[in-house]
Formats: sequence, C-alpha cells, structure tokens
Amino acid sequence: MKAFAKYGAMALMLAAMTGCGDKGGAGKAADAGKAAGALTIGFSQIGSESGWRAAETKLAKLEAEKRGINLKVSDAQQQQANQIKAIRSFIAQGVDAILLAPVISSGWDEVLGEAKAANIPVVLLDRQIDTADPSLYLSAVTSDTVEEGRVAGRWLVSTLAGRDCRVVEIQGTIGASLVANRKKGFEEGISTAANVQIVRTQSGEFTRAKGKEVMEGFIKAEAPGTICAVYAHNDDMMIGAIQAMKEAGLKPGSDILAVSIDAVPDIFKAMADGDANATVELTPDMASRAYDLLAAYKKDGTQPPKWVQTPSTLYLPDTAAAEYERRKDLY
Repeated sequence: MKAFAKYGAMALMLAAMTGCGDKGGAGKAADAGKAAGALTIGFSQIGSESGWRAAETKLAKLEAEKRGINLKVSDAQQQQANQIKAIRSFIAQGVDAILLAPVISSGWDEVLGEAKAANIPVVLLDRQIDTADPSLYLSAVTSDTVEEGRVAGRWLVSTLAGRDCRVVEIQGTIGASLVANRKKGFEEGISTAANVQIVRTQSGEFTRAKGKEVMEGFIKAEAPGTICAVYAHNDDMMIGAIQAMKEAGLKPGSDILAVSIDAVPDIFKAMADGDANATVELTPDMASRAYDLLAAYKKDGTQPPKWVQTPSTLYLPDTAAAEYERRKDLY
C-alpha cells in the first residue's frame, strides 16, 4: 500500500543517517534534528495496553534520539490522575514542550492552564480533548477517528453485498474521544444499509484480554450462527476476540467477519492466516510530526495548524503477509 511507503522511507532515512552521510533527504532530516537538538520534551503516554501504543512510544523514542531531543516518557498505566501528575512534574522540571496522549477527553483544562502559564507548549498525540479554550494546546496530531470508523463500516457494507448482518461492536475505553468517534463513524458507514445493524456493544478497554472476555459474552448471549460480523475499535481487542471465536468452535474471518482499526503486525498475521478480514491504519508515527512543528515553533514562533491529520488507509488480506514483514520490528 502507498500509505506504508513512508515507513520504508523512514527506515532508509535512519540507515542513511548512520551510514555514509548522505546529503539528500537524510541530510535535510539531520539538519532538522540539529535545529531541535536542544529540546527537552516530556511525553505523557497513556500506557502500553496495546501493540499500537507500544509502537507509538518506540517511534517517539527513536525519532527523539535521531534528532538529539531529550525525551522524558511517563507511562500513566491508563490513569488520568497519573497523566496530570506527570504533566505537573514536567512543568516543574522546566521542559521545553509536552506531548500528551490523553486517556480520556475531559478534565484537562486546569493542568494545561498551568503549562500555558509556564509558557510550555503542549501537543496532543492521537487523541483530541474537550475544552472551551483551544489555546491550552499548540496543536493536535491525530487521525480523523470518525473517518476510521466510516472506512470500516463502508468496507463491511460493500463486502456483504446486500446480505443481512447482525454486528457486535467491541469499543475502546469509555470516555475517550476516539471511542465515540470510531463508533459514530462506523454507524455512519453502515447507515446506507438497512440490512446491517449493531446488536450489541461493550467496552473491551483496548486490551486483548478484555476483548476476548467481551467476545465470549457476545457469543453466549447470541443464538448460534446469528453474529455476522465483529467490529473492534482496535486490533488488539480483535486478536482477543479471534481467540474467543476459535475456542467457541467458530472460524473467525469466515463464520464471523472481522474488521478493526490500527494495522498492528499481529492483525496482518491474522489476516494472512484467514482469521481477520480488514484493518484500518492508524499510524503510530505521531511524534515525528510533533517534533517538526515544535522545532519550527521554537525557532521562530511559527504557528502550526491546530490539527495535523494523519491518513486512514484500509488494508485487506491480499497484502497482509508483506505488511506483517514490514511492520513487525516496529512493535
């Protein structure tokens, strides 16, 4: 897929920078790194609850090292209180900027107001927040999480070709903006098809274990053979759901269609094995975009767009084996 070309390019860039000193694209990246080299940045990360989240952290660290940025990462273990504590610690340390991947969308105004008062810019990663004062953060680097759901829903409608379908939905952590958006987008994606309806929805908290537990409950609650498809808000929950289906004697990917979001390596392996049908990419490479805009902002006050959007690309089994090989070392 074209969308994944940037990962290969990034890998080549890393190799070139550690090699013979190329003066082309890699040289330009090195110059950008030098411009940002003096920065100390605090990163309040949600946790490591999924392969995608771990990849986001790994890429943030790799990019920071490449650019000479001193990155301080705090793992909140999916607790907002821990994120607020980390942000206050970063403020006390006098960091140059803060990256925040917010675990939920509300309740940030006070602590971000403290960062603003200390003249420390905040960039949101992969999730938006609910606030009446957008000046509390410099920019947000995210995908269009509504569109992610739409892409998944449209794929399902197209695949069904008019057949009736009862869908079960495994949501992420309730209260997170992307959860509401991914649900909304999927509902919009299937809205043109009266033959498709969501019959059950429950939070799987973005983890494999909980995704498996929720899917087990769906299978027990629904009459045999009546679940047509499962839509999961991330791939890790889908991996858990696939395990539940197998343990129930079902064939995921054929008895029950499986579509999810993130595009982590394990879902590509599942697709290659015939256990899943589609995934919508949420790139974990959020931090590099944040570093770019922070370097420009710190250099001459360049105001970035309030929203830096990353693409949402649909991947299917035909490229799954190749995509797994390309991505496996990033996670």
